[in-house]
Amino acid sequence: MHPEWWHWVVGGIVLVLAELIIPSFFIVWFGLGALLVGLLALAFDLSLTAQLATWTIASLAMVVLWFRVFKQSFVKTRSGTADGEAIGEIGLLVSAVAPFERGKVRFQRPILGSEEWVCLSDAAIAAGERVKVTAVEGSFVKVSKA
Repeated sequence: MHPEWWHWVVGGIVLVLAELIIPSFFIVWFGLGALLVGLLALAFDLSLTAQLATWTIASLAMVVLWFRVFKQSFVKTRSGTADGEAIGEIGLLVSAVAPFERGKVRFQRPILGSEEWVCLSDAAIAAGERVKVTAVEGSFVKVSKA
C-alpha cells in the first residue's frame, strides 16, 4: 500500500488533536511531521520509504528543537518555585522598611508568583534602594541592602 498525501494530512490532524486529549506536548511533533510529509507528498512523488524516513526525521528534529532550543529560551518566572530559589534575588524597595515595620519590595520578574512583596528588615532602608532577599518568612520576604 502506498499512502496518498491526504492520508498523512488526516493522520497529522488526528495526532495534533490527540494532543488535546493526552496533554503530553510530545505527540504534537509527530502530527506536525505527518502534516509536513503530506505537503511534501502532494508536491513530489515520494516512495513509501522516503515518506516514512521524512516523517521520522522531521518528527525527531522537531522534538529535539523543542526540548533543546526553544523550551530553554522561554521566559521563566519564579511562580511555584521553592523558597530557597528566591534567596539572593535583587529588588527595588518601593516603600521604606525599618525594624519592626513592614515595607514593600518590587522585583523585575515575578518571585514565587508575585512581582511585589511585603518585606521585613533588621535595619532601616529608605525607599528607592536596591535590596537582596535573605529569607522567606511565611508571606513576607526578609531583605538587606544589596
